[in-house]
Amino acid sequence: MQNSKKLHIVSFNIPYPPNYGGIIDVFYKIKELHKLNIELYLHCFEYDRPQQKELEKYCKEVFYYSRKSKTKTLFSTTPYIVKSRENNLLIDRLKKTNAPVLFEGLHTSFSLTKTTFKSKVFIRTHNIEHEYFKGLAKSESNFLKKIFYQLEALKFKKYEKIIRKADGIFSISAFEQKYFLSKYGKKCNYIPAFHKANFSKNTLNRGDYILYHGDLRISDNIKSALYLIDIYKNSSFKLLIASNDNSFIKNEVKKHKNIEFKRIKNQEELKNLFESAHINTLITFQKTGIKLKLLNAMYQGKFIIANTEMIADTGLENLCEMANTKEEILQKTELLFSRDFCESELKKRKKKLNGFNPEASAKRMIEIIFK
Repeated sequence: MQNSKKLHIVSFNIPYPPNYGGIIDVFYKIKELHKLNIELYLHCFEYDRPQQKELEKYCKEVFYYSRKSKTKTLFSTTPYIVKSRENNLLIDRLKKTNAPVLFEGLHTSFSLTKTTFKSKVFIRTHNIEHEYFKGLAKSESNFLKKIFYQLEALKFKKYEKIIRKADGIFSISAFEQKYFLSKYGKKCNYIPAFHKANFSKNTLNRGDYILYHGDLRISDNIKSALYLIDIYKNSSFKLLIASNDNSFIKNEVKKHKNIEFKRIKNQEELKNLFESAHINTLITFQKTGIKLKLLNAMYQGKFIIANTEMIADTGLENLCEMANTKEEILQKTELLFSRDFCESELKKRKKKLNGFNPEASAKRMIEIIFK
């Protein structure tokens, strides 16, 4: 990579495999920046997934850091998910190689509270964090977790001002761009979520079930899965819930003959589930920008039923059937099973999704960082 531009990326987790939310954005951003000859220095916080050789294909160097224990960080006035990622070695390495720094999420930005960098600093905002944690608190049934999320929301509302120390902000959705632009001005730029932008070759084949996929470690997704189980349990439709392991949801599913749980082991399995599903029903109870699962369903699946919180202000509203009540969801399900997903639907989807082109987003990001 001779004469290439250099960039540090600080990731809140190891961005491979790209199988949930923000990590999808991080991994495919890395791939696109690598294609454009950016020399990447990747810094990952390691805690629930192993180190990955795959990342060395795209990065000049990959560094791993441990998170601090809860007992040392939980009672700080700084949000736990930020304070637990405090690391002096990270700061030393960011300063050693003279290059701009991209912090993935406010999660990874603690270094900005301790030092000033000579090079430019950028933050990729994955959520309006205090609103996100407020939403998690509402969805959470466990009392202690609910209190934890409420405290994180309060802490993030104060901590967010760290953004003033950054040279630029990359918001992940048009909805969130409005918020950050109003608070922090022209340094904020909307860069759509990075993702695997490949349309399935089998999209036009008729499916025979409804698919819900989501990370069931997140309280909002657990609440959504339970909501859909309640909607479809007495219907003639088959619902398949695909996710990482969750014993509580699995036990709920076992009570109903027309509902199945599938543990996703890899992306190929999820791809196959998309191809065999006729409808993706996507529900959320908190509006936090664009959901990566929505984009995933757009590229890999057929029909989509979604509620207002899932699709409002995404620019993709006319590609989904909107439904906000049990009755509406069942009516839309019946309607869509009476139709085939056709070529005209696919063409309309492809045209609209041009605005979410990862290569164009990477070029725009490079233009801003290195101007």
